[in-house]
Amino acid sequence: MTQSPPLVTFSGVQKTYDGHILVVRDLNLEIQKGEFLSLLGPSGSGKTTTLMMLAGFESPTAGEISLNSVPITRTPPHKRNFGMVFQNYALFPHMTVADNIAYPLTVRKLGKDERETKVKRALDMVQMGHMGSRYPGQLSGGQQQRVALARALVFDPQLVLMDEPLGALDKQLREHMQIELKALHRRLGVTFVYVTHDQSEALTMSDRVAVFNEGVIQQIDPVEHLYETPANRFVASFVGDNSVLDGTVLHAQGGVCQVQLKDGTRLSGVNVNQAQPGETVQCSVRPERIAVLADPHSHDTANQLDATISDVIYFGDHLRLRCQVPQQPEMSVKVPLHNVGHLEAGQTIRLSIPAEHLRMYR
Repeated sequence: MTQSPPLVTFSGVQKTYDGHILVVRDLNLEIQKGEFLSLLGPSGSGKTTTLMMLAGFESPTAGEISLNSVPITRTPPHKRNFGMVFQNYALFPHMTVADNIAYPLTVRKLGKDERETKVKRALDMVQMGHMGSRYPGQLSGGQQQRVALARALVFDPQLVLMDEPLGALDKQLREHMQIELKALHRRLGVTFVYVTHDQSEALTMSDRVAVFNEGVIQQIDPVEHLYETPANRFVASFVGDNSVLDGTVLHAQGGVCQVQLKDGTRLSGVNVNQAQPGETVQCSVRPERIAVLADPHSHDTANQLDATISDVIYFGDHLRLRCQVPQQPEMSVKVPLHNVGHLEAGQTIRLSIPAEHLRMYR
């Protein structure tokens, strides 16, 4: 199947505020029509600057941004016809909910009847049909966020840009809104570009995630690929939990290498960045991929190592073991409740790590 042309293209885009430090460096990015793309990264990684350049509130120092193959780098924000949702909602306190939502339509000089029809549809979209006559001060944080979302969607934009829109909500409400936003996106088919520093939020909601660090996209992929096959050490450590072991490469062939840990244990895994024999690498594995062997004396499977439990933490649906391996950082192991024997602090256990899930990074 041939992929349709991208809705948005960043070509060689750079941004500096002081003429020296590049906040965004040589950004090449394509955003597909109808996708939910999250820009994920720590503070100062360039994700918000990228969003603001797309919105038109910031201008690139170099490069070009195009919409449907037409350059928009010098098009002012109000002519880009994008919906925007901010963390602080930016609602007018003296206006009713309905008037807040109608504001973009008023600016576009739509007639009263058409305005009312569109506002009603937008209110229903965010399940607030009965609250049009209230004022923002009478609403909860979650309700205000819904109003801000309705206002961004009311004029049928082809692109909705969101900057940490759920950041001010409490954990339970935030998780609820994530599910609602994703369902709304599916229903409407509008393109969403969403900035967050919360990796679980990005994984929950997005079709694809672009991971930023120091002004550069480290990896852009569908969420499963991003989680299961991180491209480098930064992505592996920033997205999801990781257990890490330090070792030295003994052999490398094809995409596989064998590593020796400081205590002499040998492990095989995926040679992500073509590490060579003699090089020091970081061996990275997701805690849920590590198995606790029922028989500590078993040698049936490869990639085994001994560990001592330092703590057992109950999470409801699983146990989290904090484990010590000689001369290594503390490891975390997730164990499903249904196949757990008796585990306690101080106990020595034998762990097995499937080679296909152990990734070696230079």
